[in-house]
Amino acid sequence: MDQHFVVSARKYRPSTFSTVVGQEHITTTLKNAIRNNHLAQAFLFCGPRGVGKTTNARILAKTINCENLTEDIEPCNECDSCRSFNTSSSFNIHELDAASNNSVDDIRSLVEQVRFPPQSGKYKIYIIDEVHMLSTAAFNAFLKTLEEPPSYAIFILATTEKHKIIPTILSRCQIFDFNRIQVNDIAVHLRMIADKEEVNAEDEALHLIAQKADGALRDALSLFDLMVTFAQGDLTYKQVVDNLHILDYDYYFQITEQLLDENLSEVLLIFDEILKKGFDGHNFITGLAEHFRNLMVSKDEATVQLMEVSDSTKERYLEQAEKSTLSFLLTALNLASQCDQGYKASRNQRLHVELALMKIAHLNSAVNLAKEGGLKKKDDTPVEPTGQAQATPSYQNSAPAIPKINQIGTLKTPISTPQIKAVEEPEPTPITKEEDFTEDALYSAWREYISLLKRHNKTGEMVVLDGRNLKKAGNSISFSVDNAIQLGRFSKLKEHLTNFLRNKLNNGKITLEASVSNSTENSTTNLVESEEFKQLAKKYPKLHQLKDELGLDNNF
Repeated sequence: MDQHFVVSARKYRPSTFSTVVGQEHITTTLKNAIRNNHLAQAFLFCGPRGVGKTTNARILAKTINCENLTEDIEPCNECDSCRSFNTSSSFNIHELDAASNNSVDDIRSLVEQVRFPPQSGKYKIYIIDEVHMLSTAAFNAFLKTLEEPPSYAIFILATTEKHKIIPTILSRCQIFDFNRIQVNDIAVHLRMIADKEEVNAEDEALHLIAQKADGALRDALSLFDLMVTFAQGDLTYKQVVDNLHILDYDYYFQITEQLLDENLSEVLLIFDEILKKGFDGHNFITGLAEHFRNLMVSKDEATVQLMEVSDSTKERYLEQAEKSTLSFLLTALNLASQCDQGYKASRNQRLHVELALMKIAHLNSAVNLAKEGGLKKKDDTPVEPTGQAQATPSYQNSAPAIPKINQIGTLKTPISTPQIKAVEEPEPTPITKEEDFTEDALYSAWREYISLLKRHNKTGEMVVLDGRNLKKAGNSISFSVDNAIQLGRFSKLKEHLTNFLRNKLNNGKITLEASVSNSTENSTTNLVESEEFKQLAKKYPKLHQLKDELGLDNNF
């Protein structure tokens, strides 16, 4: 056993371009520049933390001074220059931390050193880390030397915040942007280290560490050391979940299973268990949205590769995606996204998330409800919800989203506000039969249509049709309404209702007409909406309560 423990980030730090992880576009360019002798005199390496900026700067400095480069443009690690670099005793490579040496005097001292050529080797390399921490005066003192350095001097600047560097410095540098390292690349690197360290680690555990690192290899190695110390040999997925306090994938699979089965009680109990374990509701809903996204990309073989999970977890996604419709996933993803946007502004954040879960749990029942109406597309294939995102979140009014009916059997995206809208006119339904029907059958179909309007909270349309004295004359159906405004509302429903009755009664010759009752025509023809509301409220007292719950205009 070694007497001194060396963290993996240092022990397995890349020493050649070929061992750099996930930055092939950088290493290839630098190797070609060395091969063709096209080295710039100032480089700027920028990108997030832990992606290899300083490491690549050191490899570049070591490589350009190597006396025996390999055919693949890698340092030999055997010449005097390489050995002195490996033992941190090279006089040609100088590192400066700009976070603690950011004054004009520090830069002047550096400029004085630049004046002296190297005693051995071809170049003197100056690596300035966190260069954005230099003061404006220090930047200005550095400008002239950076623009016209001696032929033997090369500057390599590294920073995590390129936007803080003044433009005159940027214009004098060759800029390299480092990317966040992909999860799979980090997981493969962790597997290599685990094998060398003789650590028995599960692939799911390594993938979870890679995801938690958020594209930073150094963070991943630090987490790996922590987990290995905790596990003492065998690193399992459960140990990583428990120690890093991560919400397990299994919770999302469970809750999605219950949402698909419309088991709202079990959904709320699982969410309560998650909260009791100390997880935040906001993290849960964002994780659920990510879960829906992964299920959605699992629906197509071409997009499965977009999931950054282990192979065993990917199989679970593919299995659950088979049970989910694309329309359900799109609408559920939209609702989860709206919940995420409104979470911080909500005063009752738990109820805010629970309301979103309730809406998602009833998506399938909304589709089935529409299918019960019987109308389908011309090819008799039920149309599924589009799930397109709504421009306005519906959470502010705390009212459940209502599917908008285009045809019975056709659902559009849930309406984002609780306003009652007219039913859109459908395409004519090609029914050629002309079966006779009784008045009882007519009344039954009529009441069924009113029930359908009630389920979708279309109160105004219900009032137009409810309690009417229907008259049947062959295939013609007529009834009277109270005023011209109701007649106008009926005109928007006419074709939709006619098609509904034709399907229910199996008679394609049915016609429907309405007229204003003589007793009310003169008194209500010119009613404005507020007056009509007062009349309806007398007949239906609960309309006042409905208006208050929906937050409608006080002018009514």
